[in-house]
Amino acid sequence: AAVGIGTTMLLHCDLVYVSDEARLAMPFVGLGLVPEYASSLLVPALMGHAKAAEKLLLGDPFTGEQAVECGLANAVLPAGEVVNHARRMAERFNALAPAAVRESKRLMRAPQRAAIQQVMAAEGEVFGQRLRSPEAREAFQAFFEKRKPDFSKFS
Repeated sequence: AAVGIGTTMLLHCDLVYVSDEARLAMPFVGLGLVPEYASSLLVPALMGHAKAAEKLLLGDPFTGEQAVECGLANAVLPAGEVVNHARRMAERFNALAPAAVRESKRLMRAPQRAAIQQVMAAEGEVFGQRLRSPEAREAFQAFFEKRKPDFSKFS
């Protein structure tokens, strides 16, 4: 399972391999929070607005196969093969020219670096505010009480 930052940190990885048993989710809004770790910028850029709205606003869990389909992961593999596959890819990666790898990664990330930093700062500020909000308190209390949150009083 990859929930919240467990999913959004994948946006910052070069290679992502997931299990056919994987369940990913970004349930921020359902918890009275907002997206974080630049996901409000990167998820729409990766998936398009409609899919991003589905993942970030509704927060429904999705499978490893769906993660590949929407561009979040490179491949979905049987659960028992993920670690070995990742090791093989890491070995291939380690055999490459280190400076060429660093520079290639820098060039690939450079166009979005400033935007990512700005968005992460903005998300962090709002996320902190939302953590202290009545909506978040209701969501967390509902979670611990094993019930659905009631946001109707916050409209």
